[in-house]
Amino acid sequence: MATGAALLGALLMGGAVAQEEGAESFAEWREGVRSEALELGISAKIFDTAFADVEPIPRVIELDRSQPEVTLTFDQYVERVVPESRVEKGRKLLAEHRELLEPIGRTYGVPPRFIVALWGIETNFGQYLGGFPVIASLATLAYDGRRSAYFHQELLHALRILEDGHITSDAMMGSWAGAMGQSQFMPSSFVNYAVDHDGDGKRDIWGTQGDVFASAANYLAQAGWRAGETWGRRVALPSGFDHALAGLEVKKTLAEWQALGLRRADGSDLPQADISGSVVLPGGEGGPVFLVYNNYRTIMRWNRSFYFATSVGLLADGIGRR
Repeated sequence: MATGAALLGALLMGGAVAQEEGAESFAEWREGVRSEALELGISAKIFDTAFADVEPIPRVIELDRSQPEVTLTFDQYVERVVPESRVEKGRKLLAEHRELLEPIGRTYGVPPRFIVALWGIETNFGQYLGGFPVIASLATLAYDGRRSAYFHQELLHALRILEDGHITSDAMMGSWAGAMGQSQFMPSSFVNYAVDHDGDGKRDIWGTQGDVFASAANYLAQAGWRAGETWGRRVALPSGFDHALAGLEVKKTLAEWQALGLRRADGSDLPQADISGSVVLPGGEGGPVFLVYNNYRTIMRWNRSFYFATSVGLLADGIGRR
């Protein structure tokens, strides 16, 4: 039997291994995608330019198998993505872009502090958009087989974005998984939620600040954001709390949680508000506890990670704190 290292090495070999195993080679697979793309209205010029010299990227496969929640504890993750320096920078940028952010916030019903928090966590406020060619990354993951159906569709969406002229293939850089722009949208999210805020005919989430902010706000609004509500708060559990009640599948009103002994982290009563919430323990039992609301679930539609959603909330709170 092959060792784990040997198996990973085989995965990183990409197309060469596929040929040895009698499976479809990368070149054969690419031709199949080309035929499908042309049938969907993607021009041969766009496809051939996008796929020029594209081969599977071993580093993409490696990163796909080392997700943060596997390699970091919750506390380590929060320390990394919500440092005080990022909170301070978020406050500064919120003030700097207030004239742009506040109308967008009113239009979509999303407080600017959450837009800025997402911007901060995704790309350090637009400073790092990713160094991987999006088409090559998506092609690698679509060909790999582990999540091929999902990334196959994302690849077709990316080609559509190129066809529609929003960006060129050489400028379409992003994360190893194909997330793009200052808001780190996957291509399907771009197609469904990106906004041309400045009306220039392009949905430019790479370089136009209004498009970046409005696209993020539109995503949250379309995903179910409730205006006037926050994301959640840290709480303290009573002694003997039944941990079977923890999890997003259990929802109770604040009054019901209060009756069960939950309190704010400082020991004071929960707010008196007509709102339901769930108890989540992103770091597991013994770690920090949060009572989260509908908007937390909405953030998780952006990224289905308890680490990520909680960190967005914490950063937004920090940015909004006077």
